[in-house]
Amino acid sequence: MKVLTQEPRISGVGVLDKASALLAIVEDGPATLAELVTISGLTRPTAHRIAQALERLDLLTRDHCGRYLLGTRLGNIAVEVKRDRLLGAALPVLTDLAALTGLDARIFRRRGEHQVCVATSVDPFCLTDCLPVGTARPAKAGAASQVLLAWEEPEELYEGLRGARFTAAQLALVRRRGWAHGPDAAVPEAVSIAVPVRADENLVVCALVLTGKRPRMPIEPNRALLGAVIDAASRLCDAAARTRAPGVRRPVAHAGAVVGS
Repeated sequence: MKVLTQEPRISGVGVLDKASALLAIVEDGPATLAELVTISGLTRPTAHRIAQALERLDLLTRDHCGRYLLGTRLGNIAVEVKRDRLLGAALPVLTDLAALTGLDARIFRRRGEHQVCVATSVDPFCLTDCLPVGTARPAKAGAASQVLLAWEEPEELYEGLRGARFTAAQLALVRRRGWAHGPDAAVPEAVSIAVPVRADENLVVCALVLTGKRPRMPIEPNRALLGAVIDAASRLCDAAARTRAPGVRRPVAHAGAVVGS
């Protein structure tokens, strides 16, 4: 029999506390309506009405057996929190990586059909930086675009590949080896290495990108450069793990290769 492993917090607002009780039950795993009723102590009509309302708000969803699961909206909120807090730890990681390699290090996030630079090792007052923080560019070419798309769900992959300058086969290779490499679409004569930065449950929240011009950046990445980028991504992953929002899980995670695998 399913049991509640933690007591829901009480706000004093009746309908919110009832909704919180149902979310706390589902937080421990899929639950049927009967289990929601038994564990929460709510009447069946009340539990059903609140569960339906939470489902309409994408705070709950259903699996193929009709059981209630945490909805995608909760997962998206948790991921956004991790991304924002991760940026607070990004600058020293990017600075160390740039100092170690002599190359520019940046973090990109995917926003719809664009990728946005959200952190950089380059001095923000440097007038020669062609990709300052806030720069948005189409997510249709380059190593960063491949990493940001490679671990998405099939529907997102399909949409992302429309008009892209890479193929599904190339994304499969990125997933298998855990990194992407190639000419940088926005920096003339430059080459980039990109690796995913993950939150819990293997979710890719952003791409760590190391960029430089030849001959400083080799045509094919060597072990030293790959090791440096992967180590830096691991530091960022650790930062995301330390900011994990307790009790919030994303219900669906797409399987993919671990960085450096």
